[in-house]
Parts: sequence; structure tokens; C-alpha cells
Amino acid sequence: MNYKHIVLKRNREIPVLKGHPWIFSGALASIENGIVSGDVVCVTTGDGRKLGLGFFNDGNIAVRLLTNDSSAVIDDDFWRRRLRQAIYLRAKILPPGTDAYRLVNAEGDGMPGLIVDRYRDCFVFSIQTAGMERWRDTLIRLFVDELKPRNLYERSEGVSRQREGLSDRIGAVIGDISPVVDILENGLSFEVDIASGQKTGFFLDQRSNREIIRRISRGAFVLNCFSYTGAFSVYAAVGGARRVISVDSSRVANEITRKNILRNGLEAEEHPVITSNCFDYLRKTTDIFDLVILDPPAFAKSRTDVTRAVRAYREINLQAARHISEGGILASFSCSNHVDEELFREIVLAAVLDAGKIARTLFVTGAGADHPVGLGHPEGRYLKGLFVSITKP
Repeated sequence: MNYKHIVLKRNREIPVLKGHPWIFSGALASIENGIVSGDVVCVTTGDGRKLGLGFFNDGNIAVRLLTNDSSAVIDDDFWRRRLRQAIYLRAKILPPGTDAYRLVNAEGDGMPGLIVDRYRDCFVFSIQTAGMERWRDTLIRLFVDELKPRNLYERSEGVSRQREGLSDRIGAVIGDISPVVDILENGLSFEVDIASGQKTGFFLDQRSNREIIRRISRGAFVLNCFSYTGAFSVYAAVGGARRVISVDSSRVANEITRKNILRNGLEAEEHPVITSNCFDYLRKTTDIFDLVILDPPAFAKSRTDVTRAVRAYREINLQAARHISEGGILASFSCSNHVDEELFREIVLAAVLDAGKIARTLFVTGAGADHPVGLGHPEGRYLKGLFVSITKP
């Protein structure tokens, strides 16, 4: 099939050859007439060498590559193969006792702009790019063929979609879906609100980090900040923590946390849930904890937010470090795409030093294996995690 061409400036093909799936607008030398956002285009060098096919968009990310095979045809069978590859991968990597996971992780599965999460017999999908929006009907048909969902729910919304010129699309596609779904993760039970919860209802990307928390919590006094619906808290308590305090500013999320604590056979009195701003709570508390978990929302949603985000990450980690016992552990996370791993490490280090303490790295983590990322796509590693031991100088 003959796709219209986009030509790159000299030497701008190097990131593509190294596996980066994005081509930025500043790298473009020319655009063939008639190309509009959402079209599949053929990317070439100035001397006519074909680099692959991708979705075009009239924005900062001008092309999202689909394949390096310029002879490929982007059709229903192309997407069926990609979906089957994603299904096959999850079948190999998922732990037992788990029926909630990411099934399609956008660029990480060769389907830029598409997220599919499974919650038991309910599948939630989100389309974020104009290119993938063109294939919405095909994708739904493939979901039915390959996944045979009892329920299919769409949550195509947010700033990324707006930047692509797309309006929000939210609601049931297949089935009469209750907004609340019960799931299992590593044998533990959780309630998920797929209709109005953050992301698609649950932080599936933190599953492997929650397993670490379960391993290191025995006998510990634990503080879980930005606890959302309490998944880290449940893992810590099941892991043998003597007491877990969950803090979040959302009353609705805190009610679900209480339910999740009870449904896993834990005593609510031993694991209190507090509605508070986490910054304020840490500044006011006099408690000293053996383990503090920080999993805040993205403080930097764009590059212009980075300076403010650095201050926020530094302050919350400083306050946490001040309230950790000798030899205790800080588990700190950032899901801000624009705060890279090196910057995040520097922020946590500076905060611990400001608290008059020393940090030793125990684990450097990211999202779970069901969130694959291309080796040439560092921006895909949006979730950064540091587990550090805190001691006096």
C-alpha cells in the first residue's frame, strides 16, 4: 500500500534507528500534501531511505511509529497480530491469583495511544491518539473476537486526548456494567471503581512494588501517604506490619480503603485511615515510622511543571525522612513523565540529606512486567521507584 511520505531532516533518523517510537515536529523537513492528523504515513530520510510507518499528528509528537517495516499494511490483521502478541506476553508473566492487569500498554505493545486494562471479566480501554481513534470500531471488534469480554468499558478522556483534537468518550460499550468490580491481585482482594477511579480504577502498575512492601513490612509501623484505595496498606498489613496508617485527601477513596482492609481479613482498628493532606499530616505528626510509602499523583504533567514538581517531591520526601526510624525504609515513587530517573534520584537524595540523614539504595523499581517499555523509549518508563534505607550520618 502506498502511504504518503514525511521526510526527516539530516541525521534526525538516528533516534528512530535506535528504537525510539516518537518523531518530534522539529525533526521534519517536509510533509507531503494532504496529510492530516490520524493518517498512517511513511517516514523517510532526505535521501529516500524508508524508516517505517506511523501515525501522523499535527503536534509536538508528529509521528508515533507503528512498525519499521515500510512494506507493511496497517489493516485489521495488523492490529489482530499486535493484540495477540500482547495477550501471549501476559499469559507468560502474570503471577498466580491475579485477574487484574494491563493487557495493552500503548507504545510498549506497538499500539500507540491504546491502553487496555483487565479487571476480572471486565475490560477497560482508553484511546488517546487521533491515529488510534480511526481504528476504534476495528479494535472493539477485535476485543470481542480475541478477549470475549462479558463487559467492555471505555474511558477515553484527558489532556492527551484533547491535544489530539478528540473529545472525551466514556461509558459502557458491551454489557450492563456496574461501576464497581471485585478483583484479585496476588491472592488479595480489592474493590475497583472503573467508572470514576483514577486511571482506569486501580494502580495496576504498582503490583510488583506492592509485593516488595509485603516482604519488608513484618513487624513494622507503616505510613502510607497518598494511599488512594489502600492497596499498599493491605499488602503491608498482610505482610505482618503491626500497624498501618493510610492517609489520603479523598474521602471516597478512603472509604474504599476501609473496605479493602476488611475484605482481606484485617482489623480496621489496627490500621486507621485518615482523611488529610499528606504534606500537612507529615508536618504535624510526631510519630516515627519504620516504613513510609510515598506514591503521590504526577506533580509534573508538562515540562512547564517540572520546577514546581521538584519542590513538591523534595518537600514530601524531606518530611518523610524526618519521620523514619533509624534503619527504617522510605519507599518513594514518581509517576511524572517529565521527571526522569536521574532527577528523581537526586531529589530523594537531597531531601534525605536535608533531613540530616543518609540514604542507602535497596531497590530501584518501575512499573510491573505487564507494562512493557521499548528499550529505546526512556519516556515510557514514567513510573520510578526508590526503596532506600534511612540512617544517621
